[in-house]
This record gives sequence, structure tokens and C-alpha cells, in this order.
Amino acid sequence: MGKATPQFLLLTVVLTLLAACSSTPDYPPRAATPAPRQDTHTAHAGVSIAVSMLGTPYRYGGSSPRGFDCSGLVYYSYRRAGIHVPRTTFAQMNAANRVRLRDLAAGDLLFFRLGRQPVSHVAIYTGDGQFIHAPSSGKRVSYGSMSDAYWKTRLVAAGRF
Repeated sequence: MGKATPQFLLLTVVLTLLAACSSTPDYPPRAATPAPRQDTHTAHAGVSIAVSMLGTPYRYGGSSPRGFDCSGLVYYSYRRAGIHVPRTTFAQMNAANRVRLRDLAAGDLLFFRLGRQPVSHVAIYTGDGQFIHAPSSGKRVSYGSMSDAYWKTRLVAAGRF
């Protein structure tokens, strides 16, 4: 076998990073989570923008109202609010200031490990133990709950911009 070229190695790294949100496995259907109280949305402009995107379809690599992947929703919502964040989940986690879960505020980001990668999903905390995210292929931007066993066991970090 020959040596791997630098271009091949770079392509492999880029594709791995881009796949972070796209490889989100389907999870068991959950009962509908009620929307958090309206007052939590106004605390952070990025949250208000994300809330306005509820129902938008999941789209691999998407970062516009035509469709979002998880990090694309964060990227779009924060950019529209004037907050510059990186585009990918992994880069968002690395750039965010870490926050303890007991100190969470609306607009903080929640990072989850759903597969083999250290982090593969991101959501925007809206308050009251709820978050908004673009879950996975075939689904739409929706609310989730930190008390849901699926998400609770996969939460690895929280961060703030």
C-alpha cells in the first residue's frame, strides 16, 4: 500500500467534521414535549430566532430557513442575532465558554454525544430544562427536554457565546 496523500488526509478530516450532525441516529419516538413558557424566549435574541424556525425541516448541511442541521440552526440563529459562532458542532463546542449545568441560561448551547464522535449534536437551551434543535433526517426543528432519558444520558457539555 502507498502512503496517504496530504490531500486525502485533509479531505478525510473535513468529511469527518461535516458529518457530525448528519450521522445522528434516529432515536425512539417520544411524547410531544410542551413548549417552554414564552418568557424564556425573550432572554436571548438567538433563542427568539431559533423559535421562529420551529417546524423547518432537517437538511444535511443546511443553515438557512430552507432546512437546518443541528449546528446550522445554531449558526443561523446566532448570526442573525449578531453573534458570530463557528459552523460545525465540534468547532462550536471548542469555541464556546464552558458553563456548568446548574448555571445554564437561555441561549447557552448544549452538546451531545450520539455516536462514536466525542460530540455530534448541538441544541440551544431555552430555559426550564428545554432546548430547541434540528434533530435528524426526516424530522423538523423542534423542542426537546433535558429530562428525557435519551438526551440526559448523552449530554456532554454546555457552552456560552
